[in-house]
Order: sequence, then C-alpha cells, then structure tokens
Amino acid sequence: MYTAGIQLLKSRRVCSQRMCKRLVSYVLGIETSCDDTGIAIVDTEGRVHGNVLESQQKFHTRYGGIIPPRAQDLHRARIDDAFERCLAASQLQPEQLEAIAVTTRPGLPLSLLIGLRYARHLARRYHKPLLPVHHMEAHALQARMEHRESIAFPYLCLLISGGHSQLAVVHAPGKLQLLGETLDDAPGEAFDKIARRLRLYILPQYRHCNGGQAIEHAAQIAGNPDAFEFPLPLAQQRNCNFSFAGIKNNSFRAIRAQERAERTPPDGIISNYADFCAGLLRAVSRHLMHRTQRALEFCLQEQNNVNLFGNATPTLVVSGGVANNDVIFANMQHLAAQYNCRCLRPSKRYCSDNGVMIAWHGIEQLLQNRVANLRFDIDNIDIAGSASFHESSMSNVLEASIKCKWVQPLCTQTNYNNTHYEQTA
Repeated sequence: MYTAGIQLLKSRRVCSQRMCKRLVSYVLGIETSCDDTGIAIVDTEGRVHGNVLESQQKFHTRYGGIIPPRAQDLHRARIDDAFERCLAASQLQPEQLEAIAVTTRPGLPLSLLIGLRYARHLARRYHKPLLPVHHMEAHALQARMEHRESIAFPYLCLLISGGHSQLAVVHAPGKLQLLGETLDDAPGEAFDKIARRLRLYILPQYRHCNGGQAIEHAAQIAGNPDAFEFPLPLAQQRNCNFSFAGIKNNSFRAIRAQERAERTPPDGIISNYADFCAGLLRAVSRHLMHRTQRALEFCLQEQNNVNLFGNATPTLVVSGGVANNDVIFANMQHLAAQYNCRCLRPSKRYCSDNGVMIAWHGIEQLLQNRVANLRFDIDNIDIAGSASFHESSMSNVLEASIKCKWVQPLCTQTNYNNTHYEQTA
C-alpha cells in the first residue's frame, strides 16, 4: 500500500511537471521599425530562447542619418537569415510558437512594411496568429521581463530614444497614459546631429559610434565640464513636455564660435571637445530630470486619498536607446531617490531596438487577454508611421501647474552623493 502510494505521488508530480511545460508559451518577436532587424523568441517565464539583431548603424553613419529606402533594402536582405538563425539558436520548431508579435507602429513606414509582410508570411506558412505591437509600448514594458516581480502596474516610464521623448504612466499593455512628449527633437536625434557637427566621427575611437555613445565617452575625459553653458528649455512652462531644439541650436553656435577662436580647419575638431560633451550631457540630463520630476510629483499628488501609483510601489522605469547612457540613468536614479521611488531600466542589450522587447510585448498581451489579443485576421493588420497612446493627461498636468524645487544633476566627474536644489517656477 505504502509503495503504491509513493508511485501515485510520483506519477502525479510527473504529470504536474508536464502540465507546467505545456503551459509555457513561446512568442516570436519581429522588429523592423527603423534601422535594426531584430528577431527573438521569448517564453511566458521571460526566458530568451533566441535573439538575433542585425544593425545597420555602420552603413547609415557614413551618410549622417538613416536613408529609409536603403534601410528597407537591408531589412529585406537580412530578415529571413535572422529568423533562421534565431530558430536554430532556440532549438525550437516553428510549430511550437504560440504566436508571432510584430512591430506595426510607429516607425519608418518602409521599414515597418518589411516586418509585417514577413510576419504574415510566417503566419500563413505555420498557421499562427499575429500580435500587433506598438513600438514605444514595447520599450515601456521591456523592463518587466527582467524585473517582473519588482515592477507592478502602474508605474511611470521615461521613454528616451533617437526618435522619441515621452513620459507616460503604464497601466497595462495597450493602456499608457501620456503625461508629456517632445515638441521638436528627441534626445538621441539631438546627440547625433551635435556629434556630427562637432565632427567626433573623425576621431578613430568614435568612427563607428552613434552620437550619444561618442558624446558620453568623450565627456569622461573632460578637464573642465563647466567650460560651456547651455540653456534650460521650457523653464517657465509647468508641464512635462520636452524640447531639445534649443540645446541643439545653442550647441551649433558654441561650436562655431570655438572653431573661429581656434581657427579650426574644416576637417578638424575643437581642442576642448571633451569639455563641450560634458557640458552638453549635463544640460540634457538637467532637462530630462526637470520634466520627469514634475511627472513624479503629478503621479504622487493625492486625489481622494489615492495617487496614480495606487497600491503599487512608486517606480520609475527609464527605457529606449538613450537609457543606455550611464550618466543620464545615474541622474534619473538620483532624482527618483529624492521621492523614495525605485528607478530601473532594462539590461543595456535590451534598451535599444531589438526583437526581445517585441516578443515580450506579445507575451504581455497573451497574459492580459489571450483570446482578445490573438489576431487571425492577418490581412486586416496594417502599419502606421505615427501612433499615440491609449490616453493623454497632458492637459491635466498643465492644469495642475505644479511648482517644483528642482533636484540638480550629479556632477559628471565627482561628488555623486550630494544633492543640490534650486528654486524655480
């Protein structure tokens, strides 16, 4: 009797393990919104089974910006091989996939088309449903893959990349509440244009870096980080919007003045370029901190004894390609700490565009509502070059007219532990 009981328990345990294995779902993610071809497979436990990323950065860097038709050609040439390599790395069969998640908005239309057409091809070939993905929502949700137990809905997210700068409260997949956005340039775009005008690309160590990477690395060797002054955008506007055009234009004028003073040749670079980069990085950090600080205060203000974070631990997530910048992220952590708020970001390899974040967004959709989100009408799914979020509270932020006692950025060289404040409107 005792032996029979033990065998029954073992058989039940084996059955339970098999059921758990069956409950794990795999989603393929396809990312082609701009100049990176990303293919990945992620499961419902957040494990990455395959991840292939084909970057076009070296090609486009030579021309000073992304050329959409060439980006489309490179996506078309590389996407099938990327899929085959991802599948081989995962050691899975296509039939094991639950669904195919694909970026459909926002992005470069020519690039988005390649991803969607390939997703449709795979969906027909393997009889799989699609999961359309909002690119910026995928960035906002990515950190949950690695910090799922720590990051509960809702939380505040700062999205900073080459094409976007947004502050939003993330309530669930497809339910983001916009608090502020850029009025002109995005931070990554400004970094790229300023780095090119500064001619950092002529230095061998920065030849294959994007603008943000080059500026961050150059700032580390600055001798006088306070040599250049930059304006503080939107200082008198009590909202959460961003503007980087003023910083960019001021940078161009400062570079031109320094070149004239030093008589820099057309193929040369100013002698104190590292000081310039340190000052620029501090100015961008300061602007991001100011707008995010107002967003934090807006989220924490109580209405009927409840704030926007609800019962969740106040959390700030920083995501997007510019979140890779350690100086900017350190300043965001510094800011969040003043409000007893946690600050997290995805692993650096997942901050920039990649297939993993698209697959994870698909997983989030499955966990939210599998039946409603799976799309079998694949021919009715289309792309969109621009796309908003579910809800906007930008007018509410403006109406709140929150006055802040600004937290100052950390020094880029020393004294990272001190907190400085200044009074402002």
